[in-house]
Amino acid sequence: MSSSVVTITDAEFETEVLKAQKPVLIYFWASWCGPCQLMSPLVNLAATTYGDRLKVVKMEIDPNPVTVKQYQVEGVPALRLIQGNQLLVSAEGVISKDKLLSLLDSHLN
Repeated sequence: MSSSVVTITDAEFETEVLKAQKPVLIYFWASWCGPCQLMSPLVNLAATTYGDRLKVVKMEIDPNPVTVKQYQVEGVPALRLIQGNQLLVSAEGVISKDKLLSLLDSHLN
């Protein structure tokens, strides 16, 4: 496995995401969220598949309201692809493996 998913908090967001050297996929989730359990393996797959070109982090929404509000997360699971201060992709709800890989391919190639 070339990369793994890093768990972050509001306090770590600037360092881990905004100052990252490569694009960052943020996975917003909640422990009480059933659909999040469906997305977790796909997020891990993205980290493994794109680890050389992409950093993948996950953030639990309940203890991290600042970032959740800043990126207008209204439902979980939610994904945001960010490079620097630029939001490249925003998706909420469960998406298919093919859609996730297609979204990432379109921004990383």
